[in-house]
Amino acid sequence: MTDGSRVQTAAAARPVQRTEDEPESRLVEQAKSDPQAFGLLYERYVERIYNYVFYRTGNQQEAEDLTAKVFHKALDHISRYDNRGVPFSAWLYRIAHNLVANWHRDGARRKELPLEHQIHVSPARGRPEHLAEVTEEREALLDAIQRLPGDRQQLILLKFIDSLPNAQIGDIMGRSEGAIKSLYHRTLIALRDDLSTRGF
Repeated sequence: MTDGSRVQTAAAARPVQRTEDEPESRLVEQAKSDPQAFGLLYERYVERIYNYVFYRTGNQQEAEDLTAKVFHKALDHISRYDNRGVPFSAWLYRIAHNLVANWHRDGARRKELPLEHQIHVSPARGRPEHLAEVTEEREALLDAIQRLPGDRQQLILLKFIDSLPNAQIGDIMGRSEGAIKSLYHRTLIALRDDLSTRGF
C-alpha cells in the first residue's frame, strides 16, 4: 500500500458519529490508537498542507507525493506527538517544511510556483482606468514578493494565505515568536522600499 492510499483509506473509513466540529485535541488522542480518527485530521488539513507544498515546489506531482509523505509520516509518528499548546497543524506544517527543504536540497534549485497562482483576488469592479491601476499595483506587489528571499516568501505565504499567528509560524519555521515578528516587520519594510523605488 502506498503512502497516499494508506492515509486515504484511514480518511475513508471514519465513523459516522464523528463530525467536523470534533475538537482537534480529542481527535489527535483518538488517532494515537485509532487510524480512523486520523482520517478526520487528514480531511481537515490536507488541502492547506497541499497548497503549502505546491507553492514551495511549484510541481503538482511532487506536491501530491510530498503531501502524502507528510501525512504518512504524521500517522507513523502520532503516538509520539506531544501537545505542547501548539496546534496539531503546526506539527504538520513543520513536517512539510522539512520534507520540502530536503526536496530542494536533493534537487538543487527548483523553480517555485509564482505567487499569482496562490493569491486569489476577487475581480475588481469599476472604471477601466481604475481596473488597470489595481491590476498594475497587484502585479507590482507579486513581483516584489517574488524578489524576497525564500524564508520571507514562506512567512508571507503562512501569514496571508493561511492566516497563521506568529507563534505558529515560528514553530513551523523553527524560530521564536519574537524572531517572526522582527522578520515580518523587516519584510514589510523591504516590500515598501522595493515598491517605492519602482514608483508604487
